Amino acid sequence: MRAFYHFSFKKAKMYEMTKDNIQKILEKVTGIKNPEVDFASDSKFGDYSSNICLRNKDLDPQKIANEINGKDLQFSAKVVGKFINFWLKKNILVDNLIQIEEKKGDYGKSEILTGQKYLIEHTSPNPNKALHLGHLRNNVTGMAIANMWEFLGCNVTRDCIDNNRGIAIAKLMWGYLKYANKDGKQDLDINYWFNHQNEWQTSEELGVRPDKFVDDLYVKGSEDFKNSEIEAKVRQLVVDWEAEDKAVWALWEKVLEYSYEGQNLTLKRLGNKWDKVWHEHEHYKKGKEFVQKGLKKGIFKVGEKGAIVTDLSKYNLPDTVVIKSDGTALYITQDLSLTELKKKTFNPDKIFWVIGPEQSLALKQMFAVCEQLGIIKYEDCIHLAYGYMSLKGKVKMSSREGTVIYIDDLLDEAKRKVNNILQSSDFNDQEKEIISEKVGIGAVKYSILKVSRLQDVSFDLKESISLEGNSGPYIQYTVARCNSVVSKGRTLKPEYKVRNPKDLRVPNLEELQEEELAILRKLSQFTEIISIAAKSYSPNILCEYLYSLASKYNTFYNKHKIIKSENETFRILLTKGTGQVLKNGLNLLGISVPEKM
Repeated sequence: MRAFYHFSFKKAKMYEMTKDNIQKILEKVTGIKNPEVDFASDSKFGDYSSNICLRNKDLDPQKIANEINGKDLQFSAKVVGKFINFWLKKNILVDNLIQIEEKKGDYGKSEILTGQKYLIEHTSPNPNKALHLGHLRNNVTGMAIANMWEFLGCNVTRDCIDNNRGIAIAKLMWGYLKYANKDGKQDLDINYWFNHQNEWQTSEELGVRPDKFVDDLYVKGSEDFKNSEIEAKVRQLVVDWEAEDKAVWALWEKVLEYSYEGQNLTLKRLGNKWDKVWHEHEHYKKGKEFVQKGLKKGIFKVGEKGAIVTDLSKYNLPDTVVIKSDGTALYITQDLSLTELKKKTFNPDKIFWVIGPEQSLALKQMFAVCEQLGIIKYEDCIHLAYGYMSLKGKVKMSSREGTVIYIDDLLDEAKRKVNNILQSSDFNDQEKEIISEKVGIGAVKYSILKVSRLQDVSFDLKESISLEGNSGPYIQYTVARCNSVVSKGRTLKPEYKVRNPKDLRVPNLEELQEEELAILRKLSQFTEIISIAAKSYSPNILCEYLYSLASKYNTFYNKHKIIKSENETFRILLTKGTGQVLKNGLNLLGISVPEKM
């Protein structure tokens, strides 16, 4: 009769193998503080590896390994050259599998960031256009990072700034006033519009999305703005808006309504989340008050032409203007009041801005001024920049002036490609719609997130929807495959919720197959991978992990029988655990998972 390893749901304890655990042991054995420990470069070298003896040549690696192995620990040490490799014991790997079954969607959660309060600003589009590729990378990056922080116990607030005033919005207002009249009249003033609003077109009447409706009008208004006579009229709209002219405010609210409605359709599709939306018109005036206070305290100085400028010499940053010589405010002016609002409202330990790299200097200057004004410390303000995004090859999608690709057009094209693939399947039309939407959007998101945050993305549509290689659909398909295997297993046994430990057994630990061990080892890394990815603001690290886990499972699936095998119960549990961890990881990336594909 074969020997089996028995384990119990009740007795199994969660063991999270982190390099901190090994570091503590190494410190105790060697007396060296903060020894370097990393994941092993290859599974044949174990789970973790340390080069402590390479950096400290007087140390004897074998002596250290022997001392560690003499202790009753949950891992063992082996020496290869000057490296000490660490292996999780097999019973710990199997017990961890039980934890996945117990915790399900909560598996991988930890309290590493418990007690921390982070505020992250992401996806702050101007309400005068449809959302484009730049907004897409901002959104998926900010959401993924925030999700990972929250999973680690952090109190996260997601916010955005609605830049709903100023010259850009005035250009849109002008474009609407001049070009949206049903009869094509272009010489009508705002007071006429105010009393005859039904004479202007609506996006619904034209059969276009509301955000693309205003996008087109904004482009036309911007083109008109190049004419000095019209420029003066557009600038007068800003002046009248600040004077709270009734007709101007009505026009302002009308165009913003279109923009918000359309942008929200896109954001909902992406699964966007904000806990707070700041509207610029509600706080922009307070920025000038900050500048006046700073001027009195000697933080700012008056320049030669009367502009108020900073003194950032102690930060090794160039000075910048905070109030122009004509008395008008700049972006940094209102950012000061907004940052104070953030700090007073939520009192975060750190504030993050997900913004493109072109704003790096401006943000550093703003952070420095905030510290000078006593709003927040410089080091508690972090700019999460990201690389630019472009399309690889020719993709047939509409664009403004041939340069701007809209998010929805890209998502629609990815969805269409997936739907074409599904036409030969047995799914009904409703199922095809659901699957193609989830897989199409997931493909786009994953293609962005798998690239290092600061690296430029050249989006390849064909590669993104492939069921082979490092793609979102490949991982989603692996989850669906796991679901299918578990479902087939349930026809034999209703549930794999084991009540009696004797019912759940695996082969003798020494008889575990290489492919089974590879999956078990990978599953044990999930919590730490999230920690590393979250702390380094790098969702691509989680993507790499999920692809590796999916690949290891598919290797196992193609090589070993699962249903009706001698070790069926264990292998189905291994399959179920793999699917759960893949799903948990994809959820953190903001990617939905179809139950079947």
